[in-house]
Amino acid sequence: MKLKMLFIAIVLICSGSFARAEKVVFPADIGVEQGSGVVVYSSLDTSAARPLIKAFQNINPDISIFYHELQTLEIHERVVRETDEGKLTADLIISSAMDLQMKLANDGYARKVNFAGIAGWPNWAKWRNTAFALTFEPAVMIYHKPSFSGVEIPKTRAALSEFLASNNNAFYGRIATYDIERAGLGFLFLARDEEHYRDIWQLVQMMGSSGVKLYSKSSAILQRVSDGRSAIGYNILGSYAKSWAEHNPDLGIILPTDHTVVMSRIALIPEAARSHELGRKFLSFLMSMPGQEVMAKKTGIRALHPQLSDENTASALRQQAGNKLRPIPVSPGLLVYLDQVKRARLIERWNKALRNR
Repeated sequence: MKLKMLFIAIVLICSGSFARAEKVVFPADIGVEQGSGVVVYSSLDTSAARPLIKAFQNINPDISIFYHELQTLEIHERVVRETDEGKLTADLIISSAMDLQMKLANDGYARKVNFAGIAGWPNWAKWRNTAFALTFEPAVMIYHKPSFSGVEIPKTRAALSEFLASNNNAFYGRIATYDIERAGLGFLFLARDEEHYRDIWQLVQMMGSSGVKLYSKSSAILQRVSDGRSAIGYNILGSYAKSWAEHNPDLGIILPTDHTVVMSRIALIPEAARSHELGRKFLSFLMSMPGQEVMAKKTGIRALHPQLSDENTASALRQQAGNKLRPIPVSPGLLVYLDQVKRARLIERWNKALRNR
């Protein structure tokens, strides 16, 4: 019991609380039995999911969608609880918490599936035909354009560290990033940075010396950089940044040229799904060319499909950044980020670096 409570406490910090919960019904165009349809638990905003759902229903007019927009932790806990109690759960779950999704798959809560699109899916983006990456979302640096008038913008971590050292007075208190103790995404990005950049702690120390401000939500950072209260935002999810930049012309986006971490939203079909077939049908669409085209063009989220080359796709980003991209593999290796000892060590080193001014 103590271990279970400790795990829950860790993922609460990593993945957020239960604050957001919304159920939206997308009724079938053709009359069907009341209550039937695909039940989806997802952390993707309903507004972003809507065009995907509508495109699916254009092909399948007899299928309703019961879309539950939930926090990532609630998705995990709900699937585990409902399954362990012998109840039925969602037909498909989609979450940005890559570690929690992999824990479900690794612990036997996900069903192995097979359909035509799986064979061509990148090997790093699937695990044993149970967990599948759907998106390709880079961690970027953002900046307030007017604050950099006549000033060279740092495009690497080394350049950012040197910039902060040289411009401490002018930019003090105007650097923002995730609080890795409260934001699971920030923790994941920093952990990957540590693997790919040996001087990451020097950068963290420089951010501490520059009076870095820490936030648990992307929106808080994006708002402050957009209006100029902050000048630089580090390790921000690119899909959110792109969406904000479309409506905030003063917000600039930098794809780091040394390395760029890329995360994905993972989908899986629970073993205790109400209808494995309906879940498989919706998942197959989301991984298909038509479904991924909708993802690229109408949701603002970069699609993963290897044969798509539209502007908002993995292929386009690879052409731009080449071998500098570091996608996070869909594998049990993600479970290391739920290890309380390793997590505590990373956070301790983070806090020590921020204080070492």
